[in-house]
Amino acid sequence: MSDYKDVHGTGILNYAGDVPNVLEGQVWYNSTAKDFRYLFNDVGSWSTGGNLNTARYTMGRAGTQTAALAIGGSAPSATEIVESYNGSSWTEVNDLNTARSQMGSSGTNTAALGFGGNPVQATTEAYNGTNWTELNDLNTARRGLAGCGTQTAALAFGGTPGAKNETELWNGTNWTEVNNLNAGRTDLGGLGTSTAALGAAGQAPSFVKSNELWNGTNWTEVADLNSNRRGFGTGGTTAAGVVFGGYNTDTPGPFGNTEVWNGSGWTEVGNLAT
Repeated sequence: MSDYKDVHGTGILNYAGDVPNVLEGQVWYNSTAKDFRYLFNDVGSWSTGGNLNTARYTMGRAGTQTAALAIGGSAPSATEIVESYNGSSWTEVNDLNTARSQMGSSGTNTAALGFGGNPVQATTEAYNGTNWTELNDLNTARRGLAGCGTQTAALAFGGTPGAKNETELWNGTNWTEVNNLNAGRTDLGGLGTSTAALGAAGQAPSFVKSNELWNGTNWTEVADLNSNRRGFGTGGTTAAGVVFGGYNTDTPGPFGNTEVWNGSGWTEVGNLAT
């Protein structure tokens, strides 16, 4: 009987972790996790990166996969800690002025915006790559809200106390109330820009998998996620987005389900490893 090397021309790589720049169809043995791994395709696959310096949850976030910010969060109480990611490791940078978790956020890792949060507040802060500066408050104090956009053109929507549907638009100086979500909710996800956004899933008061699309003026209901969830990660745009992780009513505790959005529907892809 032929073995793997006879069929594919190479042996199975033994690697301490996930192989960097892994190719579609590649098999390797992760000697750290002590298991075999296989990349089914190059879309929707996860590999391990450097750990945060401070373990926490319900953080704000900004930036990209190779230049990101982790802002505040619970560790286990609300913290002001901020860390910057360079694509491989995290470095602590200057703290928020106000400790909080469950905030909305937007922007890049050198020009970020954080707003609202727990303890319930309306506080807004901007990051210039070095320091945080307090700016004008949200009109509605809340936690568990979603945010997207840039430091000078952001959208804040949803949140709690109560399942809020309030939406506010930031112009770099002030927040203005605009048209509400159709369904109020908290712990939802946000992706896109201030004029083309997607508000995903959340809790209202039960977990939901419904989604709404923002066109700069109004929210419209669009296709549901395959799995309901709250407190999850997001990325991308209204044409090509992703949601991952969080809490789901069908599983006890956190789950690693990942789904991608193509502008009209959701497809399940490879789960988070953790």
